[in-house]
Amino acid sequence: MSRIVILGAGIAGHTAARHLDRWIGGRHEIVVVSPNAKWEWIPSNIWVGVGQMGKDDVSFDLADVYRKTRVAFHQARALSIHPQGGTAGAGPFVTIEYTDDGRAGQRAEIPYDYLINATGPKLNFAATPGLGPDHGHTVSVCTTAHALEANHRLQELIADLSRGESRTVVIGTGHGTCTCQGAAFEYIHNVDHVLREAGVRDKARLVWLSNEYELGDFGMGGFHICRGGYVTNGKIFTESLMAERDIEWITRAHVTKVEGGKISYEQLDGSFHELAFDFAMLIPPFSGVGLKAYDQAGGDITAELFAPNGFMKVDAVYAPKPYEQWTAADWPKTYQSPAYPNLFAVGIAFAPPHLISKPMQSANGTPINPAPPRTGMPSAAMAKAVAASIRDMIEGAERPTHTASMAEMGAACVASTGSHLLRGTAVTMTLFPVVPDYTKYPECGRDLDLTFGEIGLAGHWMKLLLHHTFIYQAKLRPGWWLLPD
Repeated sequence: MSRIVILGAGIAGHTAARHLDRWIGGRHEIVVVSPNAKWEWIPSNIWVGVGQMGKDDVSFDLADVYRKTRVAFHQARALSIHPQGGTAGAGPFVTIEYTDDGRAGQRAEIPYDYLINATGPKLNFAATPGLGPDHGHTVSVCTTAHALEANHRLQELIADLSRGESRTVVIGTGHGTCTCQGAAFEYIHNVDHVLREAGVRDKARLVWLSNEYELGDFGMGGFHICRGGYVTNGKIFTESLMAERDIEWITRAHVTKVEGGKISYEQLDGSFHELAFDFAMLIPPFSGVGLKAYDQAGGDITAELFAPNGFMKVDAVYAPKPYEQWTAADWPKTYQSPAYPNLFAVGIAFAPPHLISKPMQSANGTPINPAPPRTGMPSAAMAKAVAASIRDMIEGAERPTHTASMAEMGAACVASTGSHLLRGTAVTMTLFPVVPDYTKYPECGRDLDLTFGEIGLAGHWMKLLLHHTFIYQAKLRPGWWLLPD
């Protein structure tokens, strides 16, 4: 009997766990380790952040779901990986620290035959002084708890606006190397929608503040779509959305610090600016969660397994190259560690080989460039592929049998405004592939027949459908495996 340990129970970790349970549960052990008691459908935290959904609409208790399965669940934080085992000849193991009420602070070692690192990101608010809801001056929608607080602050803002007072709202990214511009983009449009519904939009100045070189970059080097026989770039498409809603934008910006009511930022040209605000939601940069790695003698081998940003190295090409020489083939396919074949990393936990957007520095040497997104649909696809590979390797395959390269998969981003069935709308964008491949698609790097952007009620219905579909699937409702990941 083999034991598969999965670190993390977000979109990637939970996807791997439920598929492995269905395929080999009972014949082999499946263990999930997560510091969080609840699973959260992160994309719908946007609606929580504007008061159109509550916490019970987007989350559920992991322990309750895993009790229906043959998965052992530990509410704990992974501290270190020991891929060579211990000095007494024991096999590989992970060290964990429990976070549940009964055992908080206690540590344990969990042996494994296969390990999936799906720990996701550390929300690195500390990278920018004054950023974040806990020790700073901005709100967040990165977790359900953050989104609830964001909505509380938003309702206070609406009350001020209703009294005839004017306010400035700033939404975007809080550091020059942030990813997840899509979440902020969706949030600013939802805030605009909520303010219009409340009849106070005319009293609010909305400002988009981003590290993108230009609107529509989203950390993916931008995109192109074909409309009416003409190829249009994402910059024009996105600018039109902002302009129609009277949203101002500031791009090429690295937030240097946030003080009460004031954001300081640097731009690519080396200039420094200040922006006054009353309400700000700025996405933080991501880093690895801080996992350590040790060899059999206890020596620190963290740098062998992880990139400097804390994300795990996998089967990608990490050798330094000029940006222009990187290709789609450099991106990972199996997500297997090159050093330890029984070790995998999926979702945000794996280290991208390079930026998709062009690396840039300000005139002062400050990096201002979006990091690659790898959440949502790509995370689920990677996790399912890795789970299938581990299943086959347990049954005798010598190497991973399934692949899920971001250079060979598409993704859909549905940015909704409002959750009402008839009054909502959405911007729907699909890209294929996520990582541009200029060898296959020399014109724009992507297949223009599969890359498009549309606006309307149909996309909003799709967003609602995805919300309910993925939660149904994650709760392991009858026939969940028949639904696409």
